[in-house]
Amino acid sequence: MSNPPTEYYSAERWQNWIDRVEAEDVDAEDEDSMRVFDLMQDDAAIAVAKIVSAADDGELDEEAASEKINEIGDIVFTEPEFDDEDKLFLVGSVQESLSIVLHAAMEYIHAGVADEAAIPEYVSAAAEAEAEEDIESARGYLVKAGTLIIDGEELSPELGEELEYGPVAQWLNGLASLQSAMEDPEVVEEDEDAE
Repeated sequence: MSNPPTEYYSAERWQNWIDRVEAEDVDAEDEDSMRVFDLMQDDAAIAVAKIVSAADDGELDEEAASEKINEIGDIVFTEPEFDDEDKLFLVGSVQESLSIVLHAAMEYIHAGVADEAAIPEYVSAAAEAEAEEDIESARGYLVKAGTLIIDGEELSPELGEELEYGPVAQWLNGLASLQSAMEDPEVVEEDEDAE
């Protein structure tokens, strides 16, 4: 059997996305223009999915898998060096979405699947906690939902439709990326302009 890759994600890869964001005109109202943010988020989520799968397959032990996830965190939470406030806000939103992906993967590796409730119940509890300004509890519920997604449960797109923009909505967006990554962990091509 071939050895697992030693590097699942690289600082260079993240920087390529940041460079692309810096170079492009970004319009929050234009879906095509926002696609780069979805791609950079999905790209990192795929790396996390591959680490979790490698841990499940016994290719990485708990400690090594944790280390790899922490490495991705160190890369994606680096502050971009450009000054455009709108772009910084949007990159920050991607980072917030990815924070739940990393946290859920870590929880899954160390504690397994949180199956005391179903995904909709966790999402509902998270929304209630957010309404009460208990952001830590909200995060905790969605981390648990994330472990179920890693285990193959479905996150229904309707669950986020009623939510106002805030941490829970951002984290759900991250969990949607995680679900896509678990279902199809194919590398996102950094240059998607070529048809």
